[in-house]
Amino acid sequence: MNLVEIENVTKSFGKVTAVHNLSLKVPRGSIYGFIGPNGSGKTTTIRMIMRIYYPDPGCGTVRVLGEEQHSAANDRIGYLPEERGLYKKMKVREILRFYAELKGRRDFQTAVKTWLERMDLSSWAEKKVETLSKGMAQKVQFISAVIAEPELIILDEPFSGLDPVNRDVLREAVLDLRRGGSTIIFSTHDMSVAEELCDFICMIYKGDKVLDGTLDSIQDQYGRDTLRVRVEGNGFDPRRIPGVEKVTDFGRLQELRISGNVDSQSILAELMQKGPVTHFELARPSLHDIFVRIARPEPHETSAGVTPIRESIHA
Repeated sequence: MNLVEIENVTKSFGKVTAVHNLSLKVPRGSIYGFIGPNGSGKTTTIRMIMRIYYPDPGCGTVRVLGEEQHSAANDRIGYLPEERGLYKKMKVREILRFYAELKGRRDFQTAVKTWLERMDLSSWAEKKVETLSKGMAQKVQFISAVIAEPELIILDEPFSGLDPVNRDVLREAVLDLRRGGSTIIFSTHDMSVAEELCDFICMIYKGDKVLDGTLDSIQDQYGRDTLRVRVEGNGFDPRRIPGVEKVTDFGRLQELRISGNVDSQSILAELMQKGPVTHFELARPSLHDIFVRIARPEPHETSAGVTPIRESIHA
């Protein structure tokens, strides 16, 4: 069963079309990730799922939890908005109790205690929200979104601004919620998080859906045109090698995009002439690379029509 179904939806603000003819399905029990540049339509789509916004009249349908009509206050949905907002004068424990009761949960004491311990916030339970750091406040707001154990959890940029330790804590919490039966939709700019967490990935670019499917199915569309290499030596630039179209330098490792008619072994032979090759891998492009190809295509790609892919590859 699909917990969310969007069919041919368009949403405009004046003369600006934020989302154009969008269709997608979010299977129950999955983690579904929205990616895309700022202003691409991700948050607008999330707000339509929440019924904060409605599609343009006559421009598609949005079904959530099997219903076309629901309110943004639906007790079966938990929502972490992009614009964070907590009652600053309330104490942490009080605000979590407030959100639990607001969503109809009465047996909240154990849940509040468990979540505070899990998020390393127990010592802050009786502190006012205004005394918290940005990262701690973000964790409190995350707890408030999930404290009532909602069926559908929608998280808009949940990892933004968190340090690596707290990102790991939040990631594990999201996975546990999925194991407990929740369906999670979240938007992110962090491609590594999307790769690690998401069962399905949807990319929206300038209001259009340009990718939709599993990571494997998305990568398969781009073939194996990526080499990951490490060459010890004098800093030779692989761009000089015939057949190398683009180089992304990650420091100790470089990612080479090669043209389709080039033998990877010929690239290896060229590299070995420049120094010891300590890493050489033929791979599918990373989600980061695919994102950049679509959001910032090379001139030759644009002219050749390589990007964007504007049809679903949902698998």
